[in-house]
Amino acid sequence: MLIDSAPGLTVAGEAATGREAVALARSARADVVVMDIRMPGMDGIEATRQIAADEDLAGVRVLVLTTYDTDEHVLAALRAGASGFLVKDTRPAELLAAIRTVAAGDALLSPGPTARLIARVLRAPEPPAPGREVAAALERLTDRERQVLALVARGCTNTGIAGLLGLSPLTAKTHVSRIMGKLGARDRAQLVIAAYESGLVVPGDRED
Repeated sequence: MLIDSAPGLTVAGEAATGREAVALARSARADVVVMDIRMPGMDGIEATRQIAADEDLAGVRVLVLTTYDTDEHVLAALRAGASGFLVKDTRPAELLAAIRTVAAGDALLSPGPTARLIARVLRAPEPPAPGREVAAALERLTDRERQVLALVARGCTNTGIAGLLGLSPLTAKTHVSRIMGKLGARDRAQLVIAAYESGLVVPGDRED
């Protein structure tokens, strides 16, 4: 009801399971899929992975629903190809804004909370080991690109990056696009993960 009542937004379909979500994504070709993690049968992580891996669905973005404080699976969902996440008690206006933001191409929603969540997961007793491919890919980045990547991981927008580094917003956006190309990242969410997993950004570290 909320989405259908919003100008310019339409619900293309609803699915009760991950398997249904994948099938519906392929048939309805929605621009954005709002995906719950915990569902019967195929969960939201696997459903997200299948949608992200389908070349015919390259333009489809996935927003994952999480309880935030208790659901550690959101990192796995981001690795699987999700563009970001929503907290389940997100206010209606924020939900609509989030859908529009992702549909417009700003893939990572609420980058600050996303970065904090990833940092918290990586501080766990047995954090995921950095991927060798990620570390090798980062070596191909210029010093400026590494600076930009670190700021992306800390939740900065292109405008914020431009202000901190004395660049124009367009130049900042170009740097982000080049970094995504070099790292083979689908969107900014995967850049955040790459920055933390490679050690470029240390959990708890903040830009003053």
